[in-house]
Amino acid sequence: MNKLKDSYTKEEVDALKEWYDKASLPASLQLDKAVFIPSVRLTVDKLFRQAYLCHENAKLLGGLRLLEQIKEKIDSEPTR
Repeated sequence: MNKLKDSYTKEEVDALKEWYDKASLPASLQLDKAVFIPSVRLTVDKLFRQAYLCHENAKLLGGLRLLEQIKEKIDSEPTR
């Protein structure tokens, strides 16, 4: 996993959003042993709403960090 950042720029959030807009997302995803996402698209949409509001606040970056983890998981899976 990448090093956790203390803040993101709007451009970094835009770049991540662009990746998600082009990605083929699974309907659901087992992110790790403890985290199951039943609706990936809905979750990603809601996390981006939060990301655009909180990208500069280190205390509220959980959503962006989760988006990064989902991206890493999808990138690491064999092509469906």
